[in-house]
Amino acid sequence: MSQTDASNETATQTSAQPDAKVPAYSWYALGVLVVVYMLNFIDRQILSILANDIKADLGVGDDYLGFLYGTAFAVFYALFGIPLGKLADSWKRVRLMAIGLTLWSAMTALSGFAKTAAGLTVARIGVGVGEATASPSAYSLISDWFPARLRATALAIYSSGLYVGGGISLLIGAMVVEAWNEAYPGGGPLGLVGWQAAFLAVGIPGLLLAIWVLSLREPVRGEIDGLPTPEDPEPFRGFLRELFQVIPPFTILGAAMRGTSALMVNLAGLLGFAVLAWVMTQIAPASAALLPGIVSDQWLFLGIGYYAVFSWAMGLKARDLPTFRLTWGSPAFLTVILGYGMVAFMSYAGSYWGAPYAERALGAAKSDLGWFLGAPAAVAGFLGVILGGRLADFLLERRPEGRLYVVMFGLVAPIPPLLIAYTTDALVTFYIASFFANMFSASALGAAAASSQALVLPRMRGLATATFFLSTTLVGLGLGPFMAGYVSATNADDLSFGVLSTLVAVPIGLVLLIAAMKLVPAAGASVVERARAAGENV
Repeated sequence: MSQTDASNETATQTSAQPDAKVPAYSWYALGVLVVVYMLNFIDRQILSILANDIKADLGVGDDYLGFLYGTAFAVFYALFGIPLGKLADSWKRVRLMAIGLTLWSAMTALSGFAKTAAGLTVARIGVGVGEATASPSAYSLISDWFPARLRATALAIYSSGLYVGGGISLLIGAMVVEAWNEAYPGGGPLGLVGWQAAFLAVGIPGLLLAIWVLSLREPVRGEIDGLPTPEDPEPFRGFLRELFQVIPPFTILGAAMRGTSALMVNLAGLLGFAVLAWVMTQIAPASAALLPGIVSDQWLFLGIGYYAVFSWAMGLKARDLPTFRLTWGSPAFLTVILGYGMVAFMSYAGSYWGAPYAERALGAAKSDLGWFLGAPAAVAGFLGVILGGRLADFLLERRPEGRLYVVMFGLVAPIPPLLIAYTTDALVTFYIASFFANMFSASALGAAAASSQALVLPRMRGLATATFFLSTTLVGLGLGPFMAGYVSATNADDLSFGVLSTLVAVPIGLVLLIAAMKLVPAAGASVVERARAAGENV
């Protein structure tokens, strides 16, 4: 029997017996995905420990640093996540993840050769495009390796790579920067300084990890749920169609091909987002940062991103009504992903600005930050996401909206430790409070991800994941870190005020999650019926 046949037989047996033991290979494959996600966030989060060095060398302000970490990455990560999510629904997910890993690792290494803010921004855009392949592929794979009863747990374990990688990045970055600058105080080979060497140190290993990823077996899509889905004979056609629909200015032509009314709606959206971006630029005063134009770049990037997503969603409605109805057309799905977006809004800001704040305001050494902020953050995130995932599965067995209680906890529980961390003068107190803030916010991710996956059909999971990450990126990552940096830059570099300003997301998140609790039970129980009503053949 071939490996593929054996995999098919195992999946069939598992779907036929809901309580059957999960094969050991599923746990092994999940472990590989965790390593990939760890590297994903090492490459992304290392900017935190390098922020003050980049600020000094390139002559930029906190608003640019927030823009670089958040918006410049988030917009391209989100936009390319849409067509790549579609490709994950139709092509080999293992192969797609390996290609993306190669791209983002190479672009991280190229960040180490940046000499200007513009060069660094371009490199980080490339990282965003590459990383957009990871989670749509991983979420879809995990949903085909694990039965529904364990999906929140499996997704939580995968998501732990986010926090472990983010914490390790501080430790690695600190060690490389201090060792490099000590060995080459005037700059080393090729004139590289410590923060540039750190990018190379975390980028190059990813090229080797991509080979390991390629060794994984591709599971049968939907088999574990009793809904086996045949392979798409033309997987790249859908990818190119989605790419064409989401990248301006081709979005206008794509709308015109659907008819005059679609074109008018698209142009109205373009005008609306352009006006909104202009208004935000006008009402947000420029900071005293040394790098001009960041405020306008911020809203220009986000305006393009939001318009592109709007164009894509309207095109999706015309091309694939069942998927549109179960995602963009579902109030339950939208309240779940936007509710978690508010958690991400705060957590991204706190996790990114924690190291620069402690180094700048509390006098912490880089090496100490690696051990006392980064390493505990990895433990806190791991504990939070695993315990949150298990609790979400436990509560789901008792209440259909049970997972959302965990998401709400992740929104509200970090408030006290954040207030303590960014108002104390004691470094040890800052470390302890940051630990609990990280752990509490991490608890929401597995529950939110599993909740969104439960609201769509198996063939839609990759695209649903990409849509889920639109909220975490264009709302959480695209706005949270920039807001904290902008508030800091316009208030004499007061990072404490900047980070705490992101608590404005809490009341918005509460409204969304309360609505989700009322909507999700009925929506989850009617997925197949609603898909059929929209024309799905299931």
